[in-house]
Amino acid sequence: MIEATLVLVKPDGVQRGLIGEIISRFEKRGLKVAALKMVRIDKDFSKEHYADHVGKDFYHGLEEFITSAPVVAMVIEGVNAIENVRKIVGTTEPKAAPLGTIRGDFAHVSYEYADKKKMSIRNLVHASGNKKDADREIGLWFSMEDLHSYEGANDKHVF
Repeated sequence: MIEATLVLVKPDGVQRGLIGEIISRFEKRGLKVAALKMVRIDKDFSKEHYADHVGKDFYHGLEEFITSAPVVAMVIEGVNAIENVRKIVGTTEPKAAPLGTIRGDFAHVSYEYADKKKMSIRNLVHASGNKKDADREIGLWFSMEDLHSYEGANDKHVF
């Protein structure tokens, strides 16, 4: 099944110069970038994007972090893209993410450490959790005109 999902390179990934590395992880797996932009989000948009988390104890730190520097937003497309992207990204807590995943290779912070420092977990990327979230999040970040369909070299081998 060909799907689309939202991926954000969060401020820590942008500031650490990992944008290209992160994008290449998806492309090397045969997934396509269907939309891409760098933006600086404000508190109102943060509340819209993280609507399920507003009001939770950790939300203030998350909002402070996600609005602290630009993020790179992209739509990744491919066969079972949602599941495949989440495998490439690794578990939410970097300490527990397996080596070979983005979080496992480039981050190591634990929830315990982040909580002790009263900060949002620095885990480099956001990836939609399921089809419903992906559809909602893509609609928040991109218009239909922003999404591009094209034939890539991998299409005959992957799609």
